[in-house]
Amino acid sequence: MLIEILSEDKSGAVVVERSVERICDAEGTRAQINVRPHRGCGSLPKDQNAKPPKFASSLLDLLPAKLRAYNSVYKGKDLILIIALDTDNNDPEPMRKEIYEAARTYAPDIRSVVGLSTEEIEAWMLGDRAAVIEAYPDCDKKVLDSYEQDSVCGTWEVLCRAISDNAEKLIEIGYPAIGHYKARWAEDISQYMMPQRNVSPSFNTFRMALVTALKNPVPIYRKRSF
Repeated sequence: MLIEILSEDKSGAVVVERSVERICDAEGTRAQINVRPHRGCGSLPKDQNAKPPKFASSLLDLLPAKLRAYNSVYKGKDLILIIALDTDNNDPEPMRKEIYEAARTYAPDIRSVVGLSTEEIEAWMLGDRAAVIEAYPDCDKKVLDSYEQDSVCGTWEVLCRAISDNAEKLIEIGYPAIGHYKARWAEDISQYMMPQRNVSPSFNTFRMALVTALKNPVPIYRKRSF
C-alpha cells in the first residue's frame, strides 16, 4: 500500500506522518508513506477545473489539479491520499465537506482521507498530554490543565506557554520566526505520540477516517462522507 500525505507545511507534516505510521501499525497494515508539504493552506479556487496559477504553492490552491493527477496515475492501485491541514478560524464541518466534495469530483477512483486539526496542528499534540510531558518533562502542567481541547484559543500559544521558558517573547515575535520553534516542538512531541490515547476530537475524526479507508479497497465516500 502507498499512502501520500499532502500537508500544508513541514511542522504539521511530521505529526501527521508519525501518526499515520502508528495507526497503520495498530491496524497491521504495511505501507510506504510519502509526505508532500506545501506553503500554507490557501483556499480552493473558484474555478476548480482551471489550471492553477503559475506560482501557486499552497495546498488548497493546488488541490483540484493534484487530485486529477493522482486519480490519473493511481486509478486501480492501492493508494490512500491524505489531505491534512489546520482549520484556523474556519468551521471544520463545511471545510471538510468541501474538500471531500473536491476529492469525490476529481479523484473518484482513489481513497481520500481529510485530516483537519482544529485551529492548528498543536491541538493534536496537546491531545496527547503524556507525549508533551515526555518530550518536555519540565513543562507547565497548569497551562496544560487550562487548555480546553480543540478550542479556538490561540493553540500554538498555549503549547508555547506550557513548554517554553521565554514564551511571551516568542509570542510577541510571532510569524514567521515562530515557524522554526513550531517545527522543533512538532518533531520533539510527535516521537512520543500514541494515537490510541489522543483525546483530540479532530484527531480522532481523522484516525477513524483513516482506519475506515485502510479497511475498504474502494473510496468509502462513494457511500458517505466522514
